Amino acid sequence: MDFVEQLKSSVDIVKVVGEYVRLRKSGAGPRYVGLCPFHTEKTPSFSVHQTHQFYKCFGCGAGGDVIKFIMEIERLSFFEALKLLAERNGITLPRRSEYADEETRLRAALFEIHEQAARRFRENLRGARGAAARDYLAQRGVSADLAEEFGLGFAEAGGGDLVRALERAGFDAKQLEASGLVLSRPDGSLFDRFRNRLMFPIHSESGKIIAFAGRALAPGDEPKYLNSPETPIYRKNMVLYNLHRAKDAIRRADAGILVEGYMDVIGLWAGGVHNVVASCGTALTTSQVRALKRHSEKIVVNFDPDAAGSSAAERSIQMLLEEGMQIRVLQLEGGLDPDEFIRRHGADVYREKLSGAPGYFHWLADRARSRFDMHSARGRVATLQFLLPSIQRVNDRLERAAIATEIAAYLGVESGLVLEHFKRAATSRRDDMAPPQPVSVRPAEKILLNSLLLRPEIRGDILPLLRHLPQLERMQAARIFQTMLALHERSPDFRYAELEARLAEEDKKLLAGLVFADEMNEEDCTLEQALDCLKRLADEARAQRKAELRLKVKQAERAGDLQEAMRLAEELVALDRQPN
Repeated sequence: MDFVEQLKSSVDIVKVVGEYVRLRKSGAGPRYVGLCPFHTEKTPSFSVHQTHQFYKCFGCGAGGDVIKFIMEIERLSFFEALKLLAERNGITLPRRSEYADEETRLRAALFEIHEQAARRFRENLRGARGAAARDYLAQRGVSADLAEEFGLGFAEAGGGDLVRALERAGFDAKQLEASGLVLSRPDGSLFDRFRNRLMFPIHSESGKIIAFAGRALAPGDEPKYLNSPETPIYRKNMVLYNLHRAKDAIRRADAGILVEGYMDVIGLWAGGVHNVVASCGTALTTSQVRALKRHSEKIVVNFDPDAAGSSAAERSIQMLLEEGMQIRVLQLEGGLDPDEFIRRHGADVYREKLSGAPGYFHWLADRARSRFDMHSARGRVATLQFLLPSIQRVNDRLERAAIATEIAAYLGVESGLVLEHFKRAATSRRDDMAPPQPVSVRPAEKILLNSLLLRPEIRGDILPLLRHLPQLERMQAARIFQTMLALHERSPDFRYAELEARLAEEDKKLLAGLVFADEMNEEDCTLEQALDCLKRLADEARAQRKAELRLKVKQAERAGDLQEAMRLAEELVALDRQPN
């Protein structure tokens, strides 16, 4: 068994996928279902088959084995996905050159550069030159232990500290520039991107350091926060700060908290509120929302209470609604951001405020009340126009209708008027993609197919008989069975993934429909049952052929072709004489 097969045999795809998607068991069989992490949906169309160690989405078509899942969800190369799974499961990885191409080796170097940079920044924070950064953290209530937990560090002001450290570690100029942590001058010399800044490492969902954010420490240094540029390992619109730490807490609470700043995350975490994340210096994106939704559909938006924070909250609400999230909004009084509030009032008071946070519609309505004259017709129209863009993004029609009724009551007008206005302004919505109905294939074919996949030990008895079944080519899943026959000659213990990889797209869909819609377990599949299926298929094909022959005999007789009629009749008699 080669390393890839050894690795796949050592992990359970249900456990791996379950770290990213909330799965529930479907019936008594080996199938688990959940919302697809690769497209937006409200009805689960994503299935994971524990026996076949394969996933399939009937909405967007995504599918594959556990390595493919990690590659897609973490956006890793094949080798990087192998490495991640191996590390998680304590399996020794072969030499990198066996699997890695040049691009993969560069990405591996970038991960290592970021690890070494984080180590250097932490050392600097503890050293003599990190005094100003330590003083700033102390003012913000961040202890040394908390700074260490979040990997905070300090980038020295000179501009050459990190470059020298990384060059000593053996990284070349191409790798250093590709990391985004180093810049080049016109003369080709290199210098540090981050200088005299408090450094926050940014992690992928799996916990790897992929970027940094640096906060200015000297007055007048701009920008206040400087983020890594996009690199081969970092796409800022796809990453949420602290998600790798917070995802378990988000699942336990069945809700996440979205804040604006890195310090807000750290402050809430220090107070014991662990289900908290922040966007990485960008407006909230679809990819970030989907990353959150994998762990909970509920979110509390807790941005700063200033004008910029409120505007950002409005934009975020629209993005969250677009992805079907259940949203509440917490705006803390006294002009305090979450970090300041929890330090001043304590975690218990913050949690109390959190539990009482209103739904997004009521928060938006309060915003409208503060902006428009509700006593004038013009003000009420302006309010309606302010609220409609967010409401239009609600996917559920019943929820939209209920909100329209609330708006009518709030404005003091007939609900029909609001609904009519809404209909004129509403954008078209695509229907949720749900799993297709089970494929219409004869039960005997379906049972035989699943038996051969679930019980490799019966293939040696069944497949030779199937090969010589005259009716094979007439079967609805004929091409799938023919591929199984070819695979069995080379690899008797082939898996679902190997079979699926050799099928045309149309047959892949048929296979997935037959397997993922079925609730069969291994114990349901016996040699006797498979043999019975073969007999039933032969009997059905024989009956079909006899019906065709009877019809052709009548047609030949009507045409006066007695010789053809006699030949067909003899074939019919021969079929009747065959043993059942």
